[in-house]
Amino acid sequence: MVTVLVVDDQELIRAGVAALLRAAPGMEVVGEASDGEEAVVLAAEHRPDVILMDIRMPGVSGITATERILREAADPPPRILMLTTFDLDEYVYAALRAGACGFLLKDTGPQRLLAAVTAVAAGDMLFAPSVTRRLIEAYARTHREPQPCAGGSPKALASLTDREREVLRLTGRGLSNVQIADELVISEATVKTHLNRAMAKLNLRSRAQAVVLAYETGMVTPGAGA
Repeated sequence: MVTVLVVDDQELIRAGVAALLRAAPGMEVVGEASDGEEAVVLAAEHRPDVILMDIRMPGVSGITATERILREAADPPPRILMLTTFDLDEYVYAALRAGACGFLLKDTGPQRLLAAVTAVAAGDMLFAPSVTRRLIEAYARTHREPQPCAGGSPKALASLTDREREVLRLTGRGLSNVQIADELVISEATVKTHLNRAMAKLNLRSRAQAVVLAYETGMVTPGAGA
């Protein structure tokens, strides 16, 4: 059973998404929140597997709520999918920086939404690594001075081994674990181990967040190619 928390300040959208999830086999809606503050409280209370989080809300935004939820969450943390109207804007980028594992447009069809919730609950990526890279690069090209994301300090990066740094750099270039394994001539399991260790050292909660960090610290630069 996949437990889900639905967060949206628009009651009609929130109720519709919750009703869709309740009608789907294997899904349980454990709560509905109308703003970010309520989302933080309900996430701590119910510890859902997945949170569908509206990005733009009055008061505590979905981005701030995501940061707080992931910072305070016990292991395993919830997988947070952002709900947005626009797919390429500063809000989506900020959400990925905060640790969200992906985003869905609010006009996404019912089957796509259910498939996305199921996928991220199982630990899968919502998008191919190359798609995440292109999204982040598109924003990074026009914003040259972003604020460092979690774990992005030189001191934190210095804690990485050479292999962990290389795996993180290739992740930032949009390569999958299989592609990284081929490039470095190591096993896919070894790639996962190095990436997980690097993310733990840098306090990163998602692969997308790792890609953001690779750009913001100069490990990868826009236009460098995949």
